Amino acid sequence: MTSPHSLHADAVSALVRGLPTPIVLEPIPHTGAGVPAAHTAAAVTASFVGSESADLALILDSSSPLADVAGTDSPLVSAADVLRPSLEAASATLGVGVLGEARTEDAAALFADPATAVFELRSPDGTAGWFAIRLRDSSAAGATPDSSIVGKMGRINNIEMALTVEIGHTRMSVRDVLNLEPGRVVELDRSAGAPADILLNGRLIANGEVVVIDQDYAVRITKILDVVEGLN
Repeated sequence: MTSPHSLHADAVSALVRGLPTPIVLEPIPHTGAGVPAAHTAAAVTASFVGSESADLALILDSSSPLADVAGTDSPLVSAADVLRPSLEAASATLGVGVLGEARTEDAAALFADPATAVFELRSPDGTAGWFAIRLRDSSAAGATPDSSIVGKMGRINNIEMALTVEIGHTRMSVRDVLNLEPGRVVELDRSAGAPADILLNGRLIANGEVVVIDQDYAVRITKILDVVEGLN
């Protein structure tokens, strides 16, 4: 069984690698007590439910050049949107599961919880931010990992989640996104006829083909990926 310390280290290492910046960051264990309240009030947070469930939070120091990667919240792009892939990279180290919506909120309680592992993100110029991860109970006493997952999923069966169909995607700078206007054609990285991606709360779970039913678009599922089979 993987130790919590190892899970914490793997998660923060993946998060640092996933940040959209060339700045070299070193994650250093931190008590969490010294994180300024003004910073914890604007943390980007998300919860992960799966084989190892956890609460995650990321703060970028506004005085650090790293804060520029999050940009400024706008109707089109928010800091949570920009930093979600980094949180996804961190949560992927925890195993099979689903990462919930990333949002900006006060994470003071999470950083102050003794059960939370906090890391200072140190850049050559000083502190660039902080990352917090709090693992939840991963298994009931005497339960196997698979039955534990089923039990946790059963408790949230009635919660609605966002199912999204992607026919393709591309990467654009924030400048280009803000310059979008009617009539602009955005080329995607997928050829005509290729299967569409089906995502659950942003996590890829299946492939399918887009169809039209009674004037409405729909998707016919052609393949369920292993990540979902592990949750059944």
